[in-house]
Amino acid sequence: MVFEHNLRVYYEDTDMAGIVYYANYLKFAERGRSDAVRDMGIDQNDMKAKGLVFAVKNVVADYHKPAIFGDELVVETKTSKLGGASLEMSQWVRRGDELIFSAVFRVACMDMNGKAARFPAEIRQKLQESMP
Repeated sequence: MVFEHNLRVYYEDTDMAGIVYYANYLKFAERGRSDAVRDMGIDQNDMKAKGLVFAVKNVVADYHKPAIFGDELVVETKTSKLGGASLEMSQWVRRGDELIFSAVFRVACMDMNGKAARFPAEIRQKLQESMP
C-alpha cells in the first residue's frame, strides 16, 4: 500500500536560488513517514509510553529534479521490507507525474536506552498489512 502526504513548497523551504534546499526533502519525507505510520494505525505516542521509538538508521537518497517555491508536491511512502527490529520504507516526492526526489529509509525500533527492540506483535501486524 502506498500512502500519500500532500504539501506545498513555502519560501522557508527554499535556498537563495528559490529551489528547495536539499535537506528539506528529508523533512518532507519524515512528514510522509509519520503520516503513513499514523494511517497504518500505529500511535507513536503510545509506543513511546511503552518504551519504544522509531529511529532512522540509514538513508539513501536521490535528487532528480528541483522543486521551487509554490510547487504542490506529494510524498509517497511504502513499507518495502520488514525485519524483526527494523524496516525499510521507500519514498518518492512527485510534482504531478514528475519524480523530484526518491529515498529508501532504514528505520529501527529501539527502546529508550537506544538498543534495538523487536516490534511488538500488534505493530508488526500493522506493518505487514501495509505491505504489498
